[in-house]
Amino acid sequence: MLRPRIIPCLLIKDGGLVKTVNFTDPKYVGDPINVVKILNEKEVDELIVLDISSTTNAKSLNYQLIENIAAECRMPLCYGGGISNVEQIKRLISLGVEKVSISSAIFDDDKFLIEASKIVGNQSIAVVLDVRYINNDYYIFVGNGQKNTGIQLFDFINKLQNIGIGELVINSVDRDGTMLGYDFNLIHKVKSQINIPLTVIGGASSHDNIHELFKKFGQIGAGVGSLFVFKGKYKAVLVNYPTGIEKLQILKF
Repeated sequence: MLRPRIIPCLLIKDGGLVKTVNFTDPKYVGDPINVVKILNEKEVDELIVLDISSTTNAKSLNYQLIENIAAECRMPLCYGGGISNVEQIKRLISLGVEKVSISSAIFDDDKFLIEASKIVGNQSIAVVLDVRYINNDYYIFVGNGQKNTGIQLFDFINKLQNIGIGELVINSVDRDGTMLGYDFNLIHKVKSQINIPLTVIGGASSHDNIHELFKKFGQIGAGVGSLFVFKGKYKAVLVNYPTGIEKLQILKF
């Protein structure tokens, strides 16, 4: 089982770093390569990069950008966005990506995850599920959180466990970019149902909020977006990450 991890999550659109709220209205906030350089200096645990333009527009993967990011990274890199076949996964791994995150494609081909896991190993496969709370239940969405699959989350994650994926990533569309805090109710329900590594994204509001996540759930990945990109009430763009004693205090649970 993976140790607790504090993971910056970068959203890429048309080659630029963007931030969204509830998966809408992406705003450009900088160059992803420059941000990776800053995160290198801060000794980040892991990095998740999600290309939302490849996901929504069915574009081919921007392999040059991915290679540049992977070459710059001094931390484990997880990439997602537009992955739909095994050949793409093999190429991503060859470029230096340690882990690939797969989302929409798992609903198009039931055998895709099994085939991918056999070829690159399940430790390199993460499934990202974008989730919304509707009618007193959690449902899986695709297309950057815009299309409801009609599939109830907790029914589906049992199926994923049986396939044998390496990690599950739950991305709360309702909390995305809001900085209102993690959805602990959602996380509790998911964590109690699975025995594979879990990372959660959406809503991180403060270092105390991350600390509370670890205190409640122990071995979990804390995905963080806006909190590590914006600073102050006016949300000035300032890339940050807890280091030293500050990080130890967050991880102490």
